[in-house]
Amino acid sequence: MNCFRLLLIVVMCLVAAVSSAALRPETIRVALVKGAETLRIDGTGILLTDTKGYPLRLEMPLEVKRVRDGILVNGRSLPGLIASAPARVTVNGKGYRGLLEVTPGERGLLVVNELPLEEYLVGLINCEISSAWPMEAIKAQAVIARTYAVYQKQARRGAPYQLESTVMDQVYEGCDLEDSRAARGVAETAGELLTYDGKVIQAFYHSNCAGHTESSERVWGLSIPYLRGVPCQYCQQANPVRWELNLTLKKVEGALRAAGFQVAGLKELRVGSRNDSGRVQDVAVYAARGRIAVPGVAFRKALGYGAVKSTNFEIRSFGDDVVVSGVGSGHGVGLCQWGAKQRAGDGFSYREILSYYYPGVTLSKGDAR
Repeated sequence: MNCFRLLLIVVMCLVAAVSSAALRPETIRVALVKGAETLRIDGTGILLTDTKGYPLRLEMPLEVKRVRDGILVNGRSLPGLIASAPARVTVNGKGYRGLLEVTPGERGLLVVNELPLEEYLVGLINCEISSAWPMEAIKAQAVIARTYAVYQKQARRGAPYQLESTVMDQVYEGCDLEDSRAARGVAETAGELLTYDGKVIQAFYHSNCAGHTESSERVWGLSIPYLRGVPCQYCQQANPVRWELNLTLKKVEGALRAAGFQVAGLKELRVGSRNDSGRVQDVAVYAARGRIAVPGVAFRKALGYGAVKSTNFEIRSFGDDVVVSGVGSGHGVGLCQWGAKQRAGDGFSYREILSYYYPGVTLSKGDAR
């Protein structure tokens, strides 16, 4: 009888452990700060520990600095710091949920926010789009942001963080921008992911494609079946984006040289060729030693993504000055956010929107841990 009771207790403990694991929410680790020399942490009811879990008693707010052997917190030397609170912790005035981990990075401080994935998504909505948009567009954004995050978590397993909080991954500025419509869009798609052949997809998206999305191989040289270019006039109805950039040949030459192109004595720039989506395939660069073909994607990167907003542009030269003018915003791959807004406004469901921009995918629901 004693053996039976012992076995029963063991089984019950195992069931409880499995149930507890199942109830724990999926979490994500997001790099908030990289390379800063100083930062300020504040809040109420904050629990502080070092990176080994030992509790710390420090007066708020915390002034954190990077020093040679670790970090300096209110004048106290520590290898690292973990801060958490029931509601929020602020970093340089912005509020965040979950816990914050501050450690010395290769350059300056590294601040990582670990929090439940679904809470992260609620804060993200108003960073990437607007919660005032039609609800079906908000739901579409929630699904692709969740899918992108889960894919990156799998790809970066074991890394200090899985996402950056900038356009390098997804823009995230904490919980201060949360609202009820963002929460509703996340809740009504809870756990939903886009998959292809049973695997979570790379759910790339962008702001405005200017009429036609781009195939992945045109941007990154890798053909992905669900990232094919599709016609999209919807974004032009919702938000026609036009931009213009004024530069000197000298500045363009410096940018290209910094990007690794052997350009000296730049004389002229022209659009070389375009692909079938209308974007610039390559830029003809005429310099002292002849003509160089610079890929349109590389040209945009060299001059800055914030300056050259897309690869759908024209080039005009006026002596030593150059005007680069174009339409659209972003790399053009995957879902077009302004196109999704218009389609939602026209009555399409988020499922229809997603299937249009990611041909052949399946909307699945499951635990991706």
